[in-house]
Amino acid sequence: MVTKALALGPLDAEIVLIGNREPGAGSREQAQVPLPAPRSLLPEEAGKIAGEAVQEAVRLALAGEVDAVVTGPVHKHALHLAGFRYPGLTELLSHLAGDVDVAMMLAAGALRVVLVTTHIALKDVPTQVTGDRVVRCGRITERALRGWWGIAAPRLAVCALNPHAGESGLFGDEDARVLEPAARALGAAGPLPADTVFVRALKGEFDAVLAPYHDVGMTAVKVAGFGTGVNVTLGLPFPRVAPDHGTALDIAGKGVADPGSMRAALELGTELARRTQRADASVGR
Repeated sequence: MVTKALALGPLDAEIVLIGNREPGAGSREQAQVPLPAPRSLLPEEAGKIAGEAVQEAVRLALAGEVDAVVTGPVHKHALHLAGFRYPGLTELLSHLAGDVDVAMMLAAGALRVVLVTTHIALKDVPTQVTGDRVVRCGRITERALRGWWGIAAPRLAVCALNPHAGESGLFGDEDARVLEPAARALGAAGPLPADTVFVRALKGEFDAVLAPYHDVGMTAVKVAGFGTGVNVTLGLPFPRVAPDHGTALDIAGKGVADPGSMRAALELGTELARRTQRADASVGR
């Protein structure tokens, strides 16, 4: 998939491939990750390769040898079997970068959605969506929009948790009790009902929407741009982007995967790296 994505056209970037070599991908160099002999890999072997590749990518980024990291889809269960016991790559990257506070953004064109909670059960969401968590997520988003996207005055919206933003308490009090004070603290709009806030963002009214739980945010992004969406980890000392889809193990290795989202990730990674370079240069780093 990486080879197909790179073959779609030139990128204004020097590409370093880490992991299993893909002939013809046009890499500057191949960072070495130990690989078993060619055969069907056991899940724990695949997880070990993926985890070690991510570790090497972070090392290069922290050392200033690369300006951004683009990761492919990973199988979380395989990572767990290999000893990388994190809910996902977002949490692993946070740890590798020094246990920094991070947030997950999904972007599809003009729509940027940041998840306040990620991989937790729906029944746990109401207790995990706290005012402090929403504000911290919003602050991380503001910094990224300024530093990586060059938006001087980011406009945020907070997506409601309950239908119709709680309908004055008829459908729950979390929106009035938790989300409304958090939105005021951020200077953000909301909480706004999920059935309209993403449409308003797509029309350009907001630079990013803070979504209270995984599926409400993911669904909006995938409907808006399935196959072109990108996952961005905010809060890291370097940009990290990835396709917004999973591993699709049923078609892995068959050469039929759609490279569109991987290509979008490569293009956004290049763009964010350029902006980061310019920002660093402007402060004399």
